[in-house]
Amino acid sequence: MPDRSSGSVQLIGSPIGNLGDITYRAVECLKAADVIACEDTRHSARLLRHLEIGEKELVALHDHNEGRRAQSLADRAATGETIAYLSDAGMPTISDPGYRLVNACVEAGVRVEVIPGPSAVMTALAGSGLPTDSFYFGGFLPVKSGKRSREFEAALERTGTSIFFESPYRILKSLDALRALAPDRSVCVARELTKKFETFHRGSAEAVFEEFEALPSIKGEITLLVAGCGRRRASKG
Repeated sequence: MPDRSSGSVQLIGSPIGNLGDITYRAVECLKAADVIACEDTRHSARLLRHLEIGEKELVALHDHNEGRRAQSLADRAATGETIAYLSDAGMPTISDPGYRLVNACVEAGVRVEVIPGPSAVMTALAGSGLPTDSFYFGGFLPVKSGKRSREFEAALERTGTSIFFESPYRILKSLDALRALAPDRSVCVARELTKKFETFHRGSAEAVFEEFEALPSIKGEITLLVAGCGRRRASKG
């Protein structure tokens, strides 16, 4: 078991859009941390300035360097330091870096604390109008059309709601693939969650595809949800 008298690594949920969504506990942990590891130090520095948190040592920890840097951060925590980790938005490790850091801490016997915060997955699901009692999160959809179609085929066979992240540049292709497989299946596209132009597009795969096809441009962060088989249809809105 981790030695609670030593340091720790804290995974801190950060805003996915609205900066007001940061929790009091997260702010206090960031203020008290000896080091703040960040997916993008520039992005996190802006958040820290907004929160009026003074100068801190910032260390980059992202997909390209996590393998070699996770151990050094775990070692620092083992000596008594408190290491906070911020991914760019939402919960670290959830389709974001942080998994290798957690594993390095587990191997070293370092305490890991999770400071809950915003999540695009939970926010999209709650507002989707689709069943929430059972769900599957598939992360980012594959870029290649064949793999993406296989993901949708699996989603259509599940009883629970399936949730994916998608690029605004590919969402129309994804909706087209879905409507080709199951035009009447209920879907929801949640866009720019918690931001000024947040929108939920609900309805059948066919209807939502036609709605997006008519848009002059598609921008922003997108979460795509697909109803499971045998579930009620979502209302349009």
